Amino acid sequence: MSNQTSRPIGVTILAILALVTAAVNAFHALQYLAVFPVIFGPVRFFTFNLFGALGFIFLAAIWVWVFRKLWGLEPQGWSFMTILAVINIAFAIIAILGSSTIGEELPAIIINVIVLVYAYSSGVKRAFNVP
Repeated sequence: MSNQTSRPIGVTILAILALVTAAVNAFHALQYLAVFPVIFGPVRFFTFNLFGALGFIFLAAIWVWVFRKLWGLEPQGWSFMTILAVINIAFAIIAILGSSTIGEELPAIIINVIVLVYAYSSGVKRAFNVP
């Protein structure tokens, strides 16, 4: 953990969101294991796909790792947070160049730019011991 014991509130929020994302991925894994149904409006059905389940389990594990790194103010959490924000922005731009509209992708771009600006703020960098 960082020498600074105080975790910025934004980092706490991002860590909790990472944990929520892990839970969502775990739920999807259970859907692929036919524990919970897949729901499309009024239609409910069960499906089984081991590879899909394993993929979501892998993603859930990654997000638990990210939560632990952000919660513990470890530099790897800061790095992953910034890299993921850049990747999300790039994917949004690629989607715009494809068939998506700017309006559809603008929320993702704005949120990820905010995450990047916040990650590079002096207080957050100091909390993670990032130069």
